[in-house]
Amino acid sequence: MVFDWGLVGKSIPLLATGLMMTLKICALAIVFGTILGGLLGLASLSRLKAVRWAVMAYVDFIRGTPLLIQIFLVYFALPVVGINLPEFWAGVIALSLNAAGFIAEIVRAGVGSIEKGQSEAARSIGMRHAQILFYILLPQSLRAVVPPTTNELITLVKGSALLSVISVYELTRAGQAIIAVHFAPLEIFLLIAIFYYVTISILAWLSRWLERRLPVW
Repeated sequence: MVFDWGLVGKSIPLLATGLMMTLKICALAIVFGTILGGLLGLASLSRLKAVRWAVMAYVDFIRGTPLLIQIFLVYFALPVVGINLPEFWAGVIALSLNAAGFIAEIVRAGVGSIEKGQSEAARSIGMRHAQILFYILLPQSLRAVVPPTTNELITLVKGSALLSVISVYELTRAGQAIIAVHFAPLEIFLLIAIFYYVTISILAWLSRWLERRLPVW
């Protein structure tokens, strides 16, 4: 078997195009997922039992079902109720909803890890629940929340490869298109793996850089 270096050289620009689509989708999913997950995480700390149970049910569903099925539900099931999304936005929404479920649990656990005595001390001086949450608990939980959140976002980038099943022209789909023409799976899949590895290594480095610069409470 001869490794086709010429095909590798020709494929890099095509895969780079797919990578840019992957980064675009993941960037939007990271923003939406972080915002929604943060709100759900705060909602899980609500004094209203119905709100806490609703968040718990959502988180359990996201954690208990495969990402691929969630993608199918967004892309194939929503049109049944009259919501038709193009492949790009179906991918963004599916990844955002998936990330939100995990980030909500990360936020809940991070805030819950703060010593209860601080909340009791804050209540003793007349602070309300919302004030304790935003001024006492959240700032201190930030350092504990950032590492698992960035790990989840790295997982999100890897999971974006599943969007190829709904024909989103991201990195994996671009590679599949090249393989369909040139029948060279070894070269292309190896190249795809390198693209993902470099991208995720950069994200991991940024995560460590951010963690080092967070204040220690």
